[in-house]
Amino acid sequence: MKNLALFGLLSVMFSLSILAQENKKQQDIKSIKDMCGCYEIKFKYTETFAPEIDYEKHHDYTAAALEWAQLIEDKNNKLSIQHILVVSDTMVVKHWRQDWEYENQNVFYYDKDNTWKFKKLPPEDVKGKWTQKVFQVDDSPRYSGSATWIHIDGKHYWENKTDAPLPRREYSKRNDYNVMLRGNRQEITDYGWIHEQDNDKVIRGDGEEDVLLAQEKGYNIYTKVADEKCKLARDWWKSNHKFWGKVRKSWDKVYDREGALTLNKAVDGQPLFMHFYPLEKGKAKTQDIKEVIQKFVTDKSVIDVQGK
Repeated sequence: MKNLALFGLLSVMFSLSILAQENKKQQDIKSIKDMCGCYEIKFKYTETFAPEIDYEKHHDYTAAALEWAQLIEDKNNKLSIQHILVVSDTMVVKHWRQDWEYENQNVFYYDKDNTWKFKKLPPEDVKGKWTQKVFQVDDSPRYSGSATWIHIDGKHYWENKTDAPLPRREYSKRNDYNVMLRGNRQEITDYGWIHEQDNDKVIRGDGEEDVLLAQEKGYNIYTKVADEKCKLARDWWKSNHKFWGKVRKSWDKVYDREGALTLNKAVDGQPLFMHFYPLEKGKAKTQDIKEVIQKFVTDKSVIDVQGK
């Protein structure tokens, strides 16, 4: 009888543990989905520290934007949000994308020189965690990191440190560093959400220790506004989502690997997103998209350009 009672107690405790994990996961999902909608954004960055006294601090960066964040994939273990900038009353621009994968083991970490290294994480290292995978405007990779969503004292946030390429605001203007070690904190607020950053600007060479050039503090403040203000972006996505769905599926073929991934920065003098514009405006086939991506992937065996 004692053994039976103990078994019953253990069964109840196990069931409660499973229920608590599921409730926590649903809280995580709600926080991620809370980043969707129409937002007025303020971008603020300032360099705060440099180890070398003769380093000349760069000017602060500030900007503002209106952006629509569209939930484009909603599965039990994966959520995907596409961001679309509203540039004017008549123009929108496809912006970055963030995928969130639950207890994900396969990650590409940025190294340097447009190269990402694959790592398979042990199951115990990703228990209860979400991997955020951030992609460029053309759905090529930017950076990835895994961490636990925290819900405590009325706060809901996720934070992680990971290597990344130079941010868009600097990659065409600076060559004095080549890796940004990003300290990301994404917190849901009563007015929207905030992306707080503590970043290290790093010089990385082959077989050498990283050299810190400077540190910076950043705030991307997302204030939610009426969805109607982003109607142009919503309508644009309705007209173009099928094309970009093909692009994502074509990239999935590239990411289905366990080796390093290196991409050319330009082909025929143009970055990848410029090659997509003519295809986006026409009725591009999946093969056309694969052929464009193939030009940028240095490993030419990655994509079967004749595949469906």
